[in-house]
Amino acid sequence: MILESDLKEINPKISNDIFSPLHIQSGVPIPKPTRVKFFSPEEWEVFTEEWASSLKDKYAHTRRFGGSGDMGVDIAGFCSDHRFKGIWDNFQCKRYDHALRPSDIWVEIGKIIYYSYKKEYVPPRYHYFIGSQGIGTSLEKLLGNSTELRSQMLENWDQHCLKGITSTQSIPLIAEFKTYFDNFDFTIFSSKSVVELIEIHSKTPFHSVRFGGGLPVRPSPTQPPTVPTNDESRYIRYMLDAYGDSLGKNLSDISTLELYSPFKRHYLRQREYFYHAESLKNFARDTVPEGTFSSLQEEIYHGIIDTCEDTHTNGFERMKATVKQATEIAITSNPLVSSIKTQDRQGICHQLANDDRLKWVE
Repeated sequence: MILESDLKEINPKISNDIFSPLHIQSGVPIPKPTRVKFFSPEEWEVFTEEWASSLKDKYAHTRRFGGSGDMGVDIAGFCSDHRFKGIWDNFQCKRYDHALRPSDIWVEIGKIIYYSYKKEYVPPRYHYFIGSQGIGTSLEKLLGNSTELRSQMLENWDQHCLKGITSTQSIPLIAEFKTYFDNFDFTIFSSKSVVELIEIHSKTPFHSVRFGGGLPVRPSPTQPPTVPTNDESRYIRYMLDAYGDSLGKNLSDISTLELYSPFKRHYLRQREYFYHAESLKNFARDTVPEGTFSSLQEEIYHGIIDTCEDTHTNGFERMKATVKQATEIAITSNPLVSSIKTQDRQGICHQLANDDRLKWVE
């Protein structure tokens, strides 16, 4: 019999920490590890390429292998130009509908042992198993016990590896190969969790696009050095030409600006703007996909070029009008929009001049 006391009022509780305008618009965010679990095969492949791109900072060379002849190699990180003959690490990425189990990896371990025995490569320094659904408890425990891993590998060889390593022949665990197996270092095998993958991925320019959450805080721009670098020579030359056009004089170098305080102050500001834009360029390189910053430059270029090519009394007025126009352009679609400052817009004008795309004096 159902008692009255068994019936409860329906009264869902909403935590204050998820009750915000953002959640009203977009809903409660899906945790990143959960998103990874639901990646399609194509998304998983792209995600793998994205996080693996960060390995370029750690290794001399990184390569992705595929196809039926991969010999157990998926993503290889080489520590030197010796590649497979030197120190290298292997990342084996699997997309299954379940967390990785021991039965999922026997043949992969078998390939590493067999092909290193055949001297196709030296054994990797580390071999990491990675699964879209994570690593199962039984496999995680096994990877943490190299003695037990070797024992179970031996038990499972005939079932999984005898005919599973290659389709062209059977690979029995006998004679010299058995000795090699017995002496093989099973401590090289370990795993990386989905959380670890996401942490690695967060260091790539693809992270904000893949998972959202906005861009990280942008570092403060570098202050211009007292002496301009060679990389600044062209846009500074064009500024001197603009100042000279206004004065009706030829200004040979920046030292001549000491005689003209308003131009000197303007020159110092423009260099700061240039370095602001350079800092945004570097920030974009590290946080958004390649081409994002150049797309921003293109958008600004097409928003200012008509102003630049209008009739002006002199080159200085042309430069001022063009830079001013850059601050008034509505930029809404570029992924960097939340990080752009007024100084960046003006500095991009000088980047474009530095690339010979804008000139203040014809």
